[in-house]
Amino acid sequence: MSATLGIDFGTSNSAAGILVDGRPHLIPLEADALTLPTAVFFDFEVGQMVVGERASAALLAGDEGRYMRGLKSLLGTRLMRESRMLLGERLDFIDIVARFLAELKSRAEAATGLQFDRALSGRPVRFHSADARRDAQALLDLTEAYRRAGFSEVRFMNEPEAAALANREVLAPGDLALIVDIGGGTSDFTLFRQKGTAEIDILASHGVRIGGTDFDRHLSIGRVMPQLGMGSPIRHAFGNDTHIAPNAIFNDLATWAKIPFLYGPDTRKAAAELEKFAVHPKRLGRLVRVLEDELGHDLAFAVEAGKIMANTPGVADPVVKVGMLKPGATLPLPADWMTARLAPLADEIGAAASDAMATAGVAPEQVDKVIFVGGSSLMQVVENALRMRLPNAEIHRGAALTAIVDGLAIGAATAFDG
Repeated sequence: MSATLGIDFGTSNSAAGILVDGRPHLIPLEADALTLPTAVFFDFEVGQMVVGERASAALLAGDEGRYMRGLKSLLGTRLMRESRMLLGERLDFIDIVARFLAELKSRAEAATGLQFDRALSGRPVRFHSADARRDAQALLDLTEAYRRAGFSEVRFMNEPEAAALANREVLAPGDLALIVDIGGGTSDFTLFRQKGTAEIDILASHGVRIGGTDFDRHLSIGRVMPQLGMGSPIRHAFGNDTHIAPNAIFNDLATWAKIPFLYGPDTRKAAAELEKFAVHPKRLGRLVRVLEDELGHDLAFAVEAGKIMANTPGVADPVVKVGMLKPGATLPLPADWMTARLAPLADEIGAAASDAMATAGVAPEQVDKVIFVGGSSLMQVVENALRMRLPNAEIHRGAALTAIVDGLAIGAATAFDG
């Protein structure tokens, strides 16, 4: 067994694994589950931080505290080093990520009886595809979080390259394949060839900062936020003129990582002012209640569940269940509306895949297989965008949530050799 722990620290879910008898072994991190929701909850009543499903359960139970999800999306931003008081301590977000990783490390050690001082961590090809400075800073932030978590050394592997290692056996010798990894925060691609041995040739890797949380945000803005007053006219304090309610609050409320920052007195005051002068005060009243009752994450979970429902075979009439706004209320997600709403994001993902092939000098017709991994890779609109660009490729679906950690477990065995 390796003393290096392979860790897939994801936007939505995380996992850990090691190599055992030449095969990847995934470590149960929460009961028998092989993945752990990347979520934390600072419980104000008992004075402790909990993670994973316990964090989500505390939120949904209405426990007093602060819930956070999508922490990976903050890497490289100024917010990572902003500190705040939580449970009597002044913590920045690197501390919070570090405590999540430390808990993952502790659970892996308890499950295996090993001590892990080193980690091979997955990373997106690009944390920030449009900003090289932020991209570099994100890696520094994550490295520091691993150090604060108690790892003496950490090395990194591009997540789609780890997925390529895990899926090499589905190819025949000489086959050319494209990994399409649609995660919570980024989409990543690796073009590789099966060498006919245990090794593979990585020809090119590429990434773009678009992921499942972006699909959630677009669905929320299109379906849920208008119910809270987005796009509604607001009367001026003097006169009969109106203006449209500012989008900032609604955009942040539809963004997983930004929801915890909306519950301060300034935002609540701004929402109350909008309600006071709203032409449709009932809608803005819902916004006020969402902020007062801290229901932002409840809405985000409802949108995510609706998205999953809409991409589940056999479901005829998918909906977003918004009973927290009005008992029994639902918002429909018809297929044609979803396609129109999400197609621009899917097209950007498809264009990034084309960029990966162009970098390697490979024509789309040469690709034998497209291997989808990542929790958001199951979306039909994404598959359609890739099928259009790779007409001859056979579609293969890897383990959506564990392909990356499988590859990291394989790579961990030799990550620190030499």
